[in-house]
Amino acid sequence: GGMGETGTAISDDATAMHWNPSGLAFRSFGSVVNFTHSPWLAGLNLGDLFYDYIAEKKYIKSINGTVGASLTYLNIGEVIYTDEFGNLDPGRNYKAYEMAFAVSYATKLSKDWAGGITGRFIYSRLSPTNLQVGNEKGTGTGISASFDLSGMWRPIKGPKFLANKFSIGTNLSNLGPKISYVDAAQADPLPTQLRVGFAYDIIKSEFNNLTLTADFSKLLVNRTPSVVDDSGNVLVKGTVDPFYEAIFTSWKGGISGIAKSIQSSIGAEYWYGSPRLIALRGGFFYEDPSNGNRKFYTLGAGLRYDLYGFDFSYISIIEESHPLANTLRFGLLVNF
Repeated sequence: GGMGETGTAISDDATAMHWNPSGLAFRSFGSVVNFTHSPWLAGLNLGDLFYDYIAEKKYIKSINGTVGASLTYLNIGEVIYTDEFGNLDPGRNYKAYEMAFAVSYATKLSKDWAGGITGRFIYSRLSPTNLQVGNEKGTGTGISASFDLSGMWRPIKGPKFLANKFSIGTNLSNLGPKISYVDAAQADPLPTQLRVGFAYDIIKSEFNNLTLTADFSKLLVNRTPSVVDDSGNVLVKGTVDPFYEAIFTSWKGGISGIAKSIQSSIGAEYWYGSPRLIALRGGFFYEDPSNGNRKFYTLGAGLRYDLYGFDFSYISIIEESHPLANTLRFGLLVNF
């Protein structure tokens, strides 16, 4: 997070389940537990909007691989209930939240290559199952499942400028059916995403290590909007391609359109100490104005002592009054 959202080619602790599950295989010893907390969208000044993420990894010799498990929880907070006329009814206010539980497996395919797969259960409670406003009834709770496929290459032999210095990773995440709330006709696609990342150690010595990173990601969703007339009547109903089609159909708009749909980020991380003791991090994230228009700088730092670690990151948004402005993330990890 402190490196401009770049992690596809470097993550190898328990948080690799998010960035690139195959990274779990590159530190195949002991167990690691990571916990992350963030008061999310700080620019909105909503005290009850936050997310927590906990992940654990463990190498299991009998299956020649590393297994990971994670739980993501997004607390959306209290939702104010109103009737169809906008009148408040405090007695019917409710809590909204989303969560996902995931399990991963990663293994070394060779000394340089690793592959990983993740399965995920998704539960999204945007409103109670028996919500009624006027004559409209429905459920605002959706359930779905998805899986990730990933790979990572870290050469340990070869040219001096590559061996034990370079890594490349890729992760195809959130492959799964659409999530439905009110009814199947209004189902929404999961955010299937392709990430490709690169990392290179330009300084690697006993006490100093400097790594440069770059990530590129694209949302693989293909949605055709509905066409309506001036009276609001639907002339042509919109469509959403299933994930196994959108992997191919979302590459549209020619070279220019594809380039604008790709999110880009760069980062740097400096470690001092032997073993590693203090880390300083920085990065930049860019998204085209026609595809979200997020642009922000990130800063971060980390400490390691014995079996424990602490990390934090900070988002500095270029645009004023942006919901992501001044977002902080805090992380704790334990090795055992």
